[in-house]
Amino acid sequence: MFVLHDTQKLQILYKSLEKSIPESIKAYGTIFNIKNKNPFKMEVMVDAWTDYQFVITRPQNREVKNDWDHYTNTYHIFTKAPDNLEEVMLRVPVFLLSPGCQEGLDEVIRKVATSKSVQIDYVKTTLFILELPKKHKTSSNDKMQLFKVGLVNEHWAFGKNERNLKYIERCLQDFLGFGVLGPEGQLVSWLVMGQSCELRMGYTVPKYRNQGNMLKIGYHLEKNLSQNEIPFYAHVADNNKKSLQALKNVGFKICPCGWHQWKCTPKKYC
Repeated sequence: MFVLHDTQKLQILYKSLEKSIPESIKAYGTIFNIKNKNPFKMEVMVDAWTDYQFVITRPQNREVKNDWDHYTNTYHIFTKAPDNLEEVMLRVPVFLLSPGCQEGLDEVIRKVATSKSVQIDYVKTTLFILELPKKHKTSSNDKMQLFKVGLVNEHWAFGKNERNLKYIERCLQDFLGFGVLGPEGQLVSWLVMGQSCELRMGYTVPKYRNQGNMLKIGYHLEKNLSQNEIPFYAHVADNNKKSLQALKNVGFKICPCGWHQWKCTPKKYC
C-alpha cells in the first residue's frame, strides 16, 4: 500500500470510485474533502496504480494523537477484492472506525481484530443516497443557523463525550451544518456534515417534531450541496421508522449494501 499525493491522481481515483457508488461512498466522500482543503488532514492509500484493488482513507500519522479516538482516527475502506482484504488489513496500524458500505467485510474485519487483540462493536443501519436531483423553493424567511456544539453532542447517539465534542467543533468549523430556530430563538432541529460528506448528527427536539423542520433543513442542504457538486448521503437506524420515511419523502433511496461501522477497542479496556 502507498499514499497518493498527486492531485491529478486523486481526481482520477475520485472519478473512478464514482462508478462504484454506493459501496464506495465513504471513501468517495472523504476524497472529495481531501481534494478541497482537506481540513481533517486525511490521506489516501491504494495497493496499486492505476489498477487498484483497495482504497483506504485515513488520518495522516501526525494527526493521530490517540489510536483509540474513534472520531478522528477513522479509516474508510473500499475494495474490489474482498477475498484478499485480510492481507491488507493486517498491515493497517491499530485500528479504526467505519470501514465502509460493503457487505461481506464483517468476517474479515473480526478475524483481523482478533489477531490484534481488539474488541469489535458492530453497527449496521440503512444507507440512503439521493435518487434524483430535486428543485426546491426556499424562503429567505426560514431561520437557519450554525449551532451550539454542546447541544449537538448531547443528542447524538454516537457522542456524549469530550472527544466527540471536539470532533463536532471541527465539523462545524469546516463542513456544512444547518439548524432551525424555534419561536423564542432557540435551536430546535439541526443536521451536520462529517469528514466523509455524510449527513450526521441530525436531531429535532421532541416538542418540535412532526412540524417539517427536518424537511426544511433537507431542502436547504440538498440545494446547496447539489449546486456545488458536493456528494452527500445519510444513514438511519433500521427501527427509526419516521426518519426512514422522511428521507424517502424527500427523494432519498435505500441502498441494499447498508451502512456499516466497526468500532475497535483494546480488550483490556473492554
